[in-house]
Amino acid sequence: MRDQLTQLTRGAAQIITEAELAQKLRANRPLRVKLGVDPTSADIHLGHTVVLRKLRDFQELGHQAILIIGDFTALIGDPSGRSVTRPTITREEVERNAKTYREQAFKILDQSKTEIVYNGSWLGKLSFEDVIRLNSNVTLQQLLQREDFRARMKSEQPIHAHEIQYPIMQAYDSVMVKADVELGGTDQLFNILLGRDLQKQNGQPQQIVLLTPILEGLDGKQKMSKSLGNYVALNDSAAEMFGKLMSISDELMVRYYLLLLSRELPKNKHPLQAKKELAAEIVATYHSRAAANKAEEEWTRRFSEKRLSETELPILASQSNETVTIVVKGFAVHGITKSRAEASRLIKQGSIQLDGAKLRNPTEQITLSANQILRLDKTHAVRVR
Repeated sequence: MRDQLTQLTRGAAQIITEAELAQKLRANRPLRVKLGVDPTSADIHLGHTVVLRKLRDFQELGHQAILIIGDFTALIGDPSGRSVTRPTITREEVERNAKTYREQAFKILDQSKTEIVYNGSWLGKLSFEDVIRLNSNVTLQQLLQREDFRARMKSEQPIHAHEIQYPIMQAYDSVMVKADVELGGTDQLFNILLGRDLQKQNGQPQQIVLLTPILEGLDGKQKMSKSLGNYVALNDSAAEMFGKLMSISDELMVRYYLLLLSRELPKNKHPLQAKKELAAEIVATYHSRAAANKAEEEWTRRFSEKRLSETELPILASQSNETVTIVVKGFAVHGITKSRAEASRLIKQGSIQLDGAKLRNPTEQITLSANQILRLDKTHAVRVR
């Protein structure tokens, strides 16, 4: 039990409570460990893998992983950590995204030890009377204690009634699957605690709350998110994944080593070499070692040896406009959102090069020609079509 507890708590941000988890482990039976994911987009990114890896830890110790695909809750969208209401998506989009989630999740999880369920199979069958009875277990004061809701009220941002239903539905999932443990990021604390409450009211043993840290995105500021454009998707090509990881700061590399590789950054290694090893190991995990080696060779040829003319680059349609606009469009080709102010700063710093010549004036009107190479920073460049 002690060995299991050590492995399961390693890297956890918060556990409620460790003593309860130890007690459940002493029962010497497979625990039912719940993780819910909403298919609001087609991609699982590296931020999701932090908690998926913790679920894999439970699997390796003989416990049962319960992966809930939130095909019903995705129609609402989790308000956790959001300053505004999420845009709604259609059922067709949810169903399309859910198909990709399964195959991506099994890049980490052991499929033979994973029970997959869709919460639409029970939430979609609730009558309006059932929903009223479910709501009667939760007070409005409880829901408005959420930090994100309080912040929205303070800034006079609207909170829609359907958003208040989300944590109740997530909590009800725990009742339906009889979870012993629920995993989530630190932004899920309220939702998972509410699951404990509903389980108690339904005569079930209360689940353990095990929270993992939130992974910062490539910008090093906000959490990794597709909507923010600062993510690395598991479905990214090997070259794209390697290049994105090589763009992170040295400071952020410490967090990525800890949360994505479960070890500390090597202390006696040059930062560039340490970053290459980080990128190569992650690419090897989600693609192959051969793909990782090829991606590293390509990156080195492209950026370390500056032989951009010989490499395959994303294509930017020929442009005729002021420099700052072209640079913003160049980053957009890579899926990176840059404001005009950020692009102007990079230009003034001399970070932007056109065929090896630095561009210095953000407002200068230029025309790009076919086969020119616009180098945007140390890890991103585009070829003009």
